[in-house]
Amino acid sequence: MTQTNLYLFEDRRARRWAPFSLTRPAGELLFGCLTLRERAEHIFGMKCQGHLSRHALVGFDEPDSAPTISLDEISEGTRQIIISSRVAPEFQDIELPDEPAWITVNGIPAGWVLPPGTEPPSELALRDPSINPGYSKVLELQGEIIEYPWTLLAQNPARIQTDIETLWPQHSVPDGSVLIGDGPVSLGSGAKVEPGVVFDTRHGPIRLAENTRVEGPARLTGPLFIGPESVIYGGRVGTSSIGPVCHLHGEVSDSVFLGFSSKSHSGYIGHSLVGRWVNLGAYTTNSDLKNNYGPVRVWTPEGYIDTGQIKVGCFLGDHVKTGIGMTLNTGTVVGAGSNLFGNTMPSSKVPAFSWGSGDHLARHRLPEFLATAKQVMARRKIELTPGVVKVLEKAWKRTAERLAE
Repeated sequence: MTQTNLYLFEDRRARRWAPFSLTRPAGELLFGCLTLRERAEHIFGMKCQGHLSRHALVGFDEPDSAPTISLDEISEGTRQIIISSRVAPEFQDIELPDEPAWITVNGIPAGWVLPPGTEPPSELALRDPSINPGYSKVLELQGEIIEYPWTLLAQNPARIQTDIETLWPQHSVPDGSVLIGDGPVSLGSGAKVEPGVVFDTRHGPIRLAENTRVEGPARLTGPLFIGPESVIYGGRVGTSSIGPVCHLHGEVSDSVFLGFSSKSHSGYIGHSLVGRWVNLGAYTTNSDLKNNYGPVRVWTPEGYIDTGQIKVGCFLGDHVKTGIGMTLNTGTVVGAGSNLFGNTMPSSKVPAFSWGSGDHLARHRLPEFLATAKQVMARRKIELTPGVVKVLEKAWKRTAERLAE
């Protein structure tokens, strides 16, 4: 049997998914109950050997993720599946062709299947997979290609529902809980639910993964996924994907937390995408609706883009910290490594590694930032690896150079 290796690549758009693309590959974003990488692994039945991304992310080796590697590190002598990190395939059976094939999703080019000895794609092809490689064979996948981070948020509830109904069995709610609706509830091993918790499944299922804990009183509203070892300290959490080892309290709605982040106090986070190692101070709250109910514009590296959506919250990069009482406007983008505090609402675009209040932002010094990151991660028994340190250092230097221009 031919050995097959799976790789995810980042095209031009994925490399500019601010603020997350500065410090992590797009394939490590959570969508539904799985990261985009885990979804590809499930569909193809194999572990991902690496993300093919821009040089600044090469060396990324976060625990429980696939590493980021350069194009010349692809294993030779094996069949290769190289697919876009923006692809979210449906659950389906796949028969891999023995000859070179172009992967398409709903007719849109999204990667390649390459038998041993086939020349790998060029860097140009990785940036733009629509370039025709001249293959006669096409492997057509069912699924979707996510355009922007706010697209991921908008489509997340439906993806949660499909994932839970496909991947896990249904269980009864624990004694002392209240069930509203007839949607599925699924409990991973070691999940603990205190009396007084309401499971509202009228609009979708709920999954509590392994070793989660929900303290009462709390209201959980489906579709909802709570990742392994996360804790809900009461409050209202609904229509969201919560990654591993998150601590949440207050109100969270229609959002995605990538993992290892804390919102342990009151406040509202809605229609927002929150990176890893984010800490939100007490009463941190975001707006997700303009007063005129108009579509929200969001900053991107290409400029401000009209999302076409009236409900869009904030986008918080990895290692963002907010102080007590912080308020964030509709569509705010906060770059990785930023520390915001004070009573003044920041701009809708906060550069990475900012430190300060409102528009009075200084540069977060690199040694102090890394020392804090290391300490925060050690509290969760996670190592700040040398590879991730190098990625963060390169990100800090790149953003410092831009500010100096």
